[in-house]
Amino acid sequence: MSPLGKLTIATVGSGVMAEAIIAGVLRGRLVAPDQIVASHPRAERREELARVHGIRTVASNAEAVDGADVILLAIKPQMLGRVARDIEPHLRRGQLVISVLAGATTRALTSALGHGEVVRSMPNTPARLGKGMTVWFATPEVTADQRAQAAALLGALGVQLEVDDEKLVAMATAVSGTGPTYVFLVMEALIDAAVHLGFARHIAHDLVIETLEGSTLFAKQSGMHPAELRNMVTSPGGTSAAALHELESGRLRTVLSEAVWAAFRRTVELGDQLEAALVPEDGKPR
Repeated sequence: MSPLGKLTIATVGSGVMAEAIIAGVLRGRLVAPDQIVASHPRAERREELARVHGIRTVASNAEAVDGADVILLAIKPQMLGRVARDIEPHLRRGQLVISVLAGATTRALTSALGHGEVVRSMPNTPARLGKGMTVWFATPEVTADQRAQAAALLGALGVQLEVDDEKLVAMATAVSGTGPTYVFLVMEALIDAAVHLGFARHIAHDLVIETLEGSTLFAKQSGMHPAELRNMVTSPGGTSAAALHELESGRLRTVLSEAVWAAFRRTVELGDQLEAALVPEDGKPR
C-alpha cells in the first residue's frame, strides 16, 4: 500500500507545479481524487482542477489545510508571509507540510508557519511529465512515516532524492531546479543555428529535440562519463573536433559554471530575504 494510504492531501496554491503533483499521485494511484483538496482564489481555476482531476476545490487556504494530513505549499515565495498567517491557526501536530518554494529555508518556513514538521523540496518542470528531479530536506521533527509520505508524493514527479544537509537543496535549485532553463536555451540556440544553415524551422526543431533526447537517454543507459561519450564521437580533425574548438574558445564550460553559481547565489539571497522578513529577532519560531 502507498505510504499516503488513506491520507488527505491539500494543495495551497494550485498552479503548475501543484497540478503536476496532483496529476502524478493520481497517475500512480497513490491516492484517490476524493483524497485531494486544492485551494485557489480564482473560481475558473478551481472549476478547471475539479473538472480535469475530479478533486475537491475550495477558495480558502484555511479550509484546505483544516483536517489535511499532508499539505503541499506551492505559492510564490513572496506570498509566504500572508499565506502563513491564513493557515497557521489551522495547522496541528502530525500534519506534514511540503514546500516547493524556491529559496524558502526551513528556518523561514517553520517560523512563518509556527510548525516544525516541514519538508523543503525543489522539483523541476519535467515533473509535469513524471520525468522530474526533486531534491528534498526534512526538519528533525519529521517522522520516519512522514519521510516515507514525502518520498512517495515527490516520487510521483519522477526521481526524488532526500539529503541530510539543507544547503544541498539550494545547490540543487541551481543545478536541477534551474537546469531546464539552461537546456532550453541550448536547444533554442541549436535550432536557430540549424535554421541559419538552411533548414526549415520545424525540421530544425525536430532534429535538435530528437538529438538531445537520444543523447540524454544514451548517457543514462550507458553509465559512461560524458567525457567518454564525447570522445567516442570526436575523431581527429573531424567535424566534432572543429565544433568543440569553437565551444571551448567561447568559454562554454566557464559560462555554464558561472550561470549555475549565479542561480545558487540568487537562491541563497531569496532565503536570506525571507528569513529577514519572517524570523523574529530572537531567531526562534513563533
